[in-house]
Amino acid sequence: MLRLDPGEGRIRTARAFNAWEGGGEYNTSRGLRKCFGLKTAVVTALVDNEVGHLVEDFIMQGGVATDFIQWRADDGIGRTVRNGLNFTERGFGLRGAVGVPDRGHTAASQLKPGDIDWDHLFGKLGVRWFHTGGIFAALSATTAALAVEAVKAASRHGTIVSYDLNYRPSLWKTIGGLAKAQEVNREIAKHVDVMIGNEEDFTASLGFEVKGAEDLKHLETAAFKAMIETAVKEFPNFKVAATTLRHVHTATVNDWSAILWHAGQFHESRPYPRLEILDRVGGGDSFASGLQFGFLEFNDAQKAVDYGAAHGALASTTPGDTSMATRQEVEKAMRGGGARVVR
Repeated sequence: MLRLDPGEGRIRTARAFNAWEGGGEYNTSRGLRKCFGLKTAVVTALVDNEVGHLVEDFIMQGGVATDFIQWRADDGIGRTVRNGLNFTERGFGLRGAVGVPDRGHTAASQLKPGDIDWDHLFGKLGVRWFHTGGIFAALSATTAALAVEAVKAASRHGTIVSYDLNYRPSLWKTIGGLAKAQEVNREIAKHVDVMIGNEEDFTASLGFEVKGAEDLKHLETAAFKAMIETAVKEFPNFKVAATTLRHVHTATVNDWSAILWHAGQFHESRPYPRLEILDRVGGGDSFASGLQFGFLEFNDAQKAVDYGAAHGALASTTPGDTSMATRQEVEKAMRGGGARVVR
């Protein structure tokens, strides 16, 4: 999508917007490319007009390959197909962040099974890791079916599949609500190697109950562990399950850490207490890309959760959906490095 950001102000009173690109699945691939230097590509659809090519230009600046973008003809008014917009307020103090997506009839939401040659991607080209999530699956009935098709094809070719549940009730309400979300996500979950999601994601999208957490907005580590142990019994194909853990003091001050399950053991990152937030949107996506890097580069669960937590924390200190961090900055944060000026 094209993100339109009023900066320190509010959408309702804005007279100017900064333009960025963004999107849950795309943010992860961009972080993996721009911060960690791995080759990535995005599979999506855009309208062949000036807005679509603005989004394409942002994607190219991020180093993500555009070879697999499908272009749709512009009808001149956006009546049948259009590009998605996302108006985003950062929030400050007691005023939380606000997202106002405008994505009806988007080209991406009209993608359907059969539109993508997954066997070419996973078989001939040898894609090592495929990442998608619950936001794309919720765009329409056809994207839900396409997500199922994609993860089945990836599994067939031995490609690692990661999936960020990213439950958004507003996206599911017109295509079947919570029941449909669980139906789709549970089908996808059968083919996932790395499942990412917070407590609301696991409970809403997969139907698991959480016991032992007094406040579901800040799931205690013990309760998360109990939930994951239940999830991996039902979905033994899960090789990894992970989440960020956030305690929100204000929109601009969060306690931040992460936890990851792998091969019967839990691995926790160092904590980032009272992390000062400039823009929280995309922090979870940057966690996912750091996690992917840790496994792809080192095949090490502890390094994966450490890279993920540090990258997500740093992404929250800059504006926009996507990470502006470098690998060196991530590794410094992992070592507990401070914020003294660098000259």
